[in-house]
Amino acid sequence: MPPPPWNNNFENRPHKPMFNRFGGPNIDIISIFLFLIIVIIGFTQETNKQLRLTTQRFLQAEAEKAHAELSFLKAQVNPHFLFNTLNNIYTLAIIKDENTAPSIMKLSNIMRYITDEAGCDFVSLQSEVDCITNFIALQKLRLTKKTDLNYELTGNFENKKIAPLILMAFVENVFKYGISNHKSNSLTIKINVQNSSINFYCQNTIYRDKKNTERTGIGIENTKQRLRYIYGDKHILNIKDNDGLFTVNLAILL
Repeated sequence: MPPPPWNNNFENRPHKPMFNRFGGPNIDIISIFLFLIIVIIGFTQETNKQLRLTTQRFLQAEAEKAHAELSFLKAQVNPHFLFNTLNNIYTLAIIKDENTAPSIMKLSNIMRYITDEAGCDFVSLQSEVDCITNFIALQKLRLTKKTDLNYELTGNFENKKIAPLILMAFVENVFKYGISNHKSNSLTIKINVQNSSINFYCQNTIYRDKKNTERTGIGIENTKQRLRYIYGDKHILNIKDNDGLFTVNLAILL
């Protein structure tokens, strides 16, 4: 019986030796190379995945830190502002000034602004200016003839937003350190809006003893941090403290 055809084909087919001439097993270099590439690709993908997750966690942590610090700064500004304003109204009540009731109404409007709006990231610029106007009206009640106050508003304040209490810290500082009952003093506060930018300017003479000097600028430093967090390179702040004058120039791109 003749052998099956496949036997002849099998026998005539070239066979790849299982061992090389040195007696060791043959190694498929291409297969190993492909295997290593697959391993490297898998390792790289996993490394990139872990790197992305680490980066996301870092960015989230930084964002949460910035939000927490910003909330803390707001919390520092609000009670400080209310404390000073209440002290002014208390003085009016003690001397039974006829402006006590209107002053309480102005304070009510200010508190409504702080509790209802100042907790937001941004508020209408008109609301911020109204709050400043009420605050200045309260401060004017305790000014003597020795103080010359120049308060100017120019431009269109409608349909514009600003971070709450950003300007208030500077306005409050004017009255906190710029008033003397014994010397003539001048206070200047100007707010101007041009297109999509707001320009704020204030200047006051500085009257402060050594104790107050150590406390000066707490609200200002907080406001500087808030400006950096919120506006970044969209604001320019220039503060000068020399020759007995404290001057603030602030420009914000809304």
